[in-house]
Order: sequence, then structure tokens, then C-alpha cells
Amino acid sequence: MTAASAGPGAVRPGGRTARVRAAVLRAAGDALAEGGLAGLDLADVARRAEVGRTTVYRRWGSPANLVADLLADMAEQSLPRTETGTLAGDLRANARLVQRTLADTRQGALFKAVIAAATCDEQAAAALHRFYDTRVTEWEPCARQAVARGELPEGTDTREVIRAVSAPLYYRLLTTGDPLDEAAADRAADAAVAAAKAGVFVTAPS
Repeated sequence: MTAASAGPGAVRPGGRTARVRAAVLRAAGDALAEGGLAGLDLADVARRAEVGRTTVYRRWGSPANLVADLLADMAEQSLPRTETGTLAGDLRANARLVQRTLADTRQGALFKAVIAAATCDEQAAAALHRFYDTRVTEWEPCARQAVARGELPEGTDTREVIRAVSAPLYYRLLTTGDPLDEAAADRAADAAVAAAKAGVFVTAPS
């Protein structure tokens, strides 16, 4: 993703400008976690970040642009994948990373707000899609390596395997309210492994 395509505020400079961006994005995340997209006001974000309003308005211009840059930063800051040598170990590591993120009071509320924003704002939706695409791309090699090792059948859609791990955890976050603990994470990973080994994610030949 280029700076030009990323939208306002998405340039990755260093020095003071980088510190301002980090402060603004942190403040935006706090505001989103507290009040959702409806409560995201650029002037309030500037106040929280202790930077000038003009800076925030000039660099981001709108709450949607701020959400897009926040999601880009979250994708960049996410931890890299863990490789344990087995598909089950790799996917449990992935599931527990997602679980820890969503179970965190601030992060869980932030993801709820961003997902809600994506349902009513096209730019927020596009940014959310880019975020998840980045994370799936980071972890997809775990499933691809499992195919190469013979753990999974040829033709497995490896990206679908990764998506299947986190889907039950987001379901708990957004709908059931059931505990988001390590047991839930391990069950999600184990279910994805079992389904993948059974050929559920094998794509039909064209």
C-alpha cells in the first residue's frame, strides 16, 4: 500500500511527525473504544493527543480517514506469526494472539467500534478489509507449510484455514458474549485443524 493510496495521515515519516501521528492514533483509539465512530471528533482527538487541531484536520481531514490510518497502524504493529513446526501448534498460537487482543478491555472495545463503523462507512470498511487481509497474509504460510509437510491435502485454500481460526472468537466478541479465554482459543484452532485435515477447505478444481 503506497502513501498515496492509503489516504490522509498515512505517510510514514520519522521524527516529530511520527511522534505526533502515534499520539493522535493512540488518542483516536481511546476515543473509539469509549464512544464508537459517532464519538470520534477530530478536535477531541487533538485535545487528547495534545497536538494542534490544525495538524489533525490537515493530515486526516475526517474521522473515516483517521480510522483508516489507525487500522493500518494496528496491522503494522501486530505481532508476527509463530511457527512451531505443526499446524496445530501454529494455529493455536494464532488463536491465542487473537484471543488476547479481543479479551483486552481497550482492544476489544476498539474492534467492536471499528467493525460497527465498517457497517456504515465505505472507507472504514475498506480499511478493515485491508487490516484482515494483512493479518491473514501474515499467518497463511503456516497452513501452506502444512500442505507441503503433508498435514493437509493438496488444494487446500490456506487463507480460509486462517480465517476459520479467528471467526469463532469474533463471534463471541460480537454476539454471544461468551468468555474469550484460552480454552475458547484452543477449541477454535483445533476445530480449524480438524476441518482442514478433513478436506473442508479444499477448493473444487476449475
